[in-house]
Amino acid sequence: MSQLSQKHLLGIKDITRKDIELIFETAASFKEVINRPIKKVPSLRDITIANIFFENSTRTKLSFELAEKRLSADIINFSSSGSSVKKGETLLDTVNNILAMKVDMVVMRHSSPGAPHFLAKHIDATIVNAGDGTHEHPTQALLDTFSIHQKYGSLEGLKVAIIGDILHSRVAISNILALKLLGAEVMVCGPNTLLPKYIGSLGVKVELDVKSALQWCDIANVLRIQLERQQIKYFPSLREYSLYYGINKRLLEEVDKEITIMHPGPINRGVELNSDVADSNHSIILEQVENGVAVRMAVLYLLAGRH
Repeated sequence: MSQLSQKHLLGIKDITRKDIELIFETAASFKEVINRPIKKVPSLRDITIANIFFENSTRTKLSFELAEKRLSADIINFSSSGSSVKKGETLLDTVNNILAMKVDMVVMRHSSPGAPHFLAKHIDATIVNAGDGTHEHPTQALLDTFSIHQKYGSLEGLKVAIIGDILHSRVAISNILALKLLGAEVMVCGPNTLLPKYIGSLGVKVELDVKSALQWCDIANVLRIQLERQQIKYFPSLREYSLYYGINKRLLEEVDKEITIMHPGPINRGVELNSDVADSNHSIILEQVENGVAVRMAVLYLLAGRH
């Protein structure tokens, strides 16, 4: 069985282009599997996976769970809201208690940047980062780049604009790293207040005008405004944000080229993206959801090869 160069998937910055290509190749064959009448394979039937979510998640959690079930793994689901974490138990104690049940892999989401890296140093199980704070979300970047790869055949030389709340987004950072690794050009676009000061050091173009960004790119990956992570006001109102940065059909018609629209979800319809764009032929948002299961199957399968 082919393997990734790492024992864990903690972030895109830890893996190589070869790793990503191997994940894409494996995901493509799993995509065929999940489109068959019988969607299960026995690949991980000896593996026990714990899904440990210290932060709310619907799509990512469901996608990982479905991927694990399709691979016939045994699953333990843990969410901090109804757990001993509320009673003051530490992260390490929580995970060690779960590992005492003989778990092989841990899929973890946590609000603290670096939490999966901390765990990887202290426990034996393989860790998959399902999002840590505003730091990284590697499987989202892999499914986004895989979706582009499926549509275009290669990312080499493609121009991708990431538009929206870059400051609070772990998706943006992981996407920038993955896109650049695969040879794409990247631009970020949003209000000045939502662009991190260091963003230029990642080797991306920076644009404040959404129409100019759309004119430049082949693909626009539109991010939602993460109100739950914003402690202060970064713009006057959602209505004003929508007016200057929302993407609608009229705006796309003014740009004289075909652009592929992506969104990691959930969409704030009428804010960053109008329904006439989200549900149009430009959009590959539902393909991203389908590809998410195939990519996560690939990641789990390849990491399990080390057991």
